[in-house]
Amino acid sequence: MQQRSGLLYVVATPIGNLADLTERARRILSEVDLIAAEDTRETLRLLNHCGISASLIAYHDHNETATAPRLLAALEEGRDVALVSDAGTPLISDPGYSLVAAARERGLTVVPVPGASAAICALSAAGLPSDRFLFLGFPPRTRSQRQSWLEAVIAEPGTLILYESGKRAGETLADIGAVLGENRRVVLARELTKRFETFLFGSPHELAQRLETDPEQRLGELVILVEGRREAVEGDRAEQERVLRILGETLPLSQAAALAARLTGAKKNALYRLGIELGLGTSVCDS
Repeated sequence: MQQRSGLLYVVATPIGNLADLTERARRILSEVDLIAAEDTRETLRLLNHCGISASLIAYHDHNETATAPRLLAALEEGRDVALVSDAGTPLISDPGYSLVAAARERGLTVVPVPGASAAICALSAAGLPSDRFLFLGFPPRTRSQRQSWLEAVIAEPGTLILYESGKRAGETLADIGAVLGENRRVVLARELTKRFETFLFGSPHELAQRLETDPEQRLGELVILVEGRREAVEGDRAEQERVLRILGETLPLSQAAALAARLTGAKKNALYRLGIELGLGTSVCDS
């Protein structure tokens, strides 16, 4: 008889409140042969809380390449493996993609065990539209890369969701205001499901100021939710100017006007004339 392959369980764990671990996740963590954990110390704390004794192996960004073959071999030998991250759902800005992809390529069975996710948790209580959203993960660390990263989602109508370190959140909020506009509603969520769970609301500048004056709000990691682009108003000259100036830094005016028309809903010819009024036609040579 051919030996069955093991199952790879992708198990969501609590993002703060340990009581949020589902009964199914608890059972699977107690039954698998091996748990691949992003941080074995964090996972051990959860297992001890639940009274579970299990074999742990570290699986994180720095050892992913070396450890994945060992886990795949264990699965092919018929051993069941649970993949967990520090908190929340694995692969959502956490390691695990290469392991899951490799398991699928080998015909192994991957079983999702759903549960907490900081992004969805924050969105559900933020009061921003939730019918469409775009999860962006962590932004780049340098200002120029971050601004280019944000420029790529200027036209996205859905709510934007990103994670950020509290230490860098003020700089990221400043870039959100500069690139996406200070008229966007923003929500900061921190300490989700914990005793000091906090939601802060305001413009990018207002929230950056709040973080500057209240160091406690810069602790840990934050979920930042940004209102998507509203329906463009053709007479919104301030928004048109802002978009034109950004695009005009690197594009000829004719191209900047064409792209700005797509982003703002205004007419290309009107934007071209506006660009000339702003002196953009001389900043980058038109061809």
